[in-house]
Parts: sequence; structure tokens; C-alpha cells
Amino acid sequence: MEKIVVDGGYPLSGKVDISGMKNAAVAVIFATVLSSGVCVIDNLPEISDVADCLAILQSIGANVRMVSRNKVEIDTTNVRDTEAPLDLVRKIRASYYLAGAMLGRFGKVKVGLPGGCNFGVRPIDLHVKAFERLGATVDLGGGCIDAVAESGLKGANIYFDSCSVGATINAIIAAVMADGLTVIENPAKEPHVVDLANFLNACGADIRGAGTSVIKIYGGRPLHGCEYAIIPDMIEAGTFMVAAAATGGGIYINNAIPKHLETITSKLREMGVRVDEYDQAVMVTAGEKLLAANVKTLAYPGFPTDMHPQMAVLLCLADGPSHLNETIWNGRFRYVDELQRMGAKIRVEDRTAYFEGNTVFSPSIVKAVDLRAGAAVVLAALATEGRTMIEDISLIERGYDNIVSKLRSVGANIRKIEVPEGSSKAFFSEIKI
Repeated sequence: MEKIVVDGGYPLSGKVDISGMKNAAVAVIFATVLSSGVCVIDNLPEISDVADCLAILQSIGANVRMVSRNKVEIDTTNVRDTEAPLDLVRKIRASYYLAGAMLGRFGKVKVGLPGGCNFGVRPIDLHVKAFERLGATVDLGGGCIDAVAESGLKGANIYFDSCSVGATINAIIAAVMADGLTVIENPAKEPHVVDLANFLNACGADIRGAGTSVIKIYGGRPLHGCEYAIIPDMIEAGTFMVAAAATGGGIYINNAIPKHLETITSKLREMGVRVDEYDQAVMVTAGEKLLAANVKTLAYPGFPTDMHPQMAVLLCLADGPSHLNETIWNGRFRYVDELQRMGAKIRVEDRTAYFEGNTVFSPSIVKAVDLRAGAAVVLAALATEGRTMIEDISLIERGYDNIVSKLRSVGANIRKIEVPEGSSKAFFSEIKI
């Protein structure tokens, strides 16, 4: 199995280019099902989630051609209203966007319930509510989303009791093909919701208000193909911002949108980290010491839950006690056991983690328990003097484009290795990085 080995304790410095946003890419890929032409999608991250999305489209009849490493041509003309293979659907959470796309195009869909990282109960009741408001009958029996709109989808008013990125995206995708006006109230405002709307508008849709508290969709317009570039990944950018701060270094983070990073930037500055903003980049430089801070995750534009585990590493290193309150996913704290193996002093009560601070991490063998928790242990390893090995790295590769090579480009002693079955701990000390 492949693992990551890090010889840490050195400040990172240099320049890194941020890839396209994972969460925008997967939504746009499935939304191409609605188009009657060829879509060329650029700035795609080279990650397993994107590869799985493309494989799912191919399984239902789409013609997918890689133009380059980060650009793909998708022709969904011959897509069939058949069920995608369950083994593919269960690999990723974003596969539920196929439900909205197929329901919009064919008026019916049967797709397996999604997979993805396991960090708490993530119901799809708001997705179902949106489909039903648009005129579909939905059955979740047998581990599938089985929906049909006998009289076709009709525009409707949809109010979400709580902000849900996934439900907002699925509602937009389905409503684009619904006859008439759909109004979505209390939608999610995340940048990838806006990016999806921009893509669909480029295909001929009429979506207004994405990124605000009310979205209006004038549905039923035929969609055509287009060329579109995915926005930069704010979470990848945030992860490298934390990497600079955690290692006492300085990284110029290129191809980023500073506005998307405002809450991360604000918190880092509060902790004594210097952040300089440019048109499409940020420069992050560690201060003399990390100051303690308190963090609360919130829906955008609040502090992103996908940066919770990475920020936890900084709170471990900070000078003094801190706490981090998680309001989005109740299972975000699975990273705690791994950081504790490295010497972190963290106590979790309900949905808040308390950090003693002033941690000196110790080298260890740890694992990625989910995508962002995996990023967190990589960051902790970079801040640790000595050799750390990280297992289950496929979860990291779900959302980070070539993270090992990018970290090496800014001076990290990090390598991905193939580990022989039954290797002893002595094996890892002999690896040349």
C-alpha cells in the first residue's frame, strides 16, 4: 500500500499554484448531463473524486475525453436513463448530484445513495424536499434515490430550514430544467454554488442571485455546450496557508481568490501570522510565535468546516489554550485521536474541542481518517522534528491535487512510498527522502 513519509521540522518557503476547486468540479461535471452539446471543462484538479465522477458519466453513456491533465471534453448526447454502477456511486458524496441532473433531463432517476468521507450523519432530506417541491415523487428504499416526475418538473418555491450546499446545488441542477420560475430561499452561499450557477448560465440557463439569500431560476430553457474553467480551491489554498504558519515559513500561494479566504486570513492574522493579499494570490509569512485563538465553523462566509482539522493543528502549536466549536458536522473530530498519537493535548466535549497549546509534536505512525483530517496529520508531520508516516492516503488524494509534489516544491521533505506487506518500523527509518 502507498503511504506518505515526512521528515518534518523545517520551514516551508516558495511558491505554490492552487488547483481547481474539488467541490465546484464535481458539481459541474454532473451538471453537464443537462447540456445537449459538448462541454469543455478546464482547471480540473487531478484528484480521485474527479476521476470517479467522470467514470460515472462514462458508465451511463457519456463520451469523456481528456484534453490535458486538467482539461476534459464531455459529450452527454448519448447519456441513457440507466442506473450508474453502485460501486462507483458509493465512492463519493457528490454522486447525489447525478440524481438532480438525471431527474432534470429524463424526469426520472434511480441512483445509489452516495458515499464519501465518514464524519457524521449527513442526511439527504433537504435534497428530497427540493425534488418533491419540483413535482417529483421520491423513494429512498433499497439504498437508492428513486425519483420520478410523471408530469414533468415544475418551477416552485423552495425554502431550506438550514443551509445545505449539497441540497442547494441539487435543487439548482433540477430546477434548471423545470418549467417556470423556481425561487430558492435560504440557500447555501458557498463559492462553488456560485460557480455551478455561472457554468449553467454559460450553457444558456437563467439563474440569478447565486451567492445571496434568494436564488431565482427561470427554468425550461434548452442548454448548449460551453467552455468553462473551475474556480481555484479555497480549501487547498487555506491548507497551504496553515502549512506556512505551522512550519514557521513563508509561502506565496498563487491562483487563489483572496475574497474566498477572508475568514481564514482573518483568523491567521489574529494568531500573529502575516497575510498579504494580491489580485489572485496571497503571501503567508509566519510570525515570531503563534497566538492562541478561538474558532467557530459556520456556513459561508463563516469559517469553513473543511478547514477545521487543519486549523486544529495551529491551535495545538499556539501559545496558550484555545477552543474550536464545530457547528456543521458532528463527526469532524475524528482527527483528534491521530493528533493525540503525536502528542497533542486535546479534549472534546460535545461539539467543541479544547486545546492546551504549546504542543511539541512527536514523530509517529498515523492515518488519514478522512480527507481533511488527512491534511491535518500531514501538516502536523511537517511541523514535527523527525519522521512521521501517514497511512490510508487515498482519502487525502480524494481532494488534494498532487499534494506531495506541491509540498516538495516549497521545501518539504515528503515522499509517497510503496510499503511492502509486513514491513517493520525499522523499514521506515531506512527510507531516503
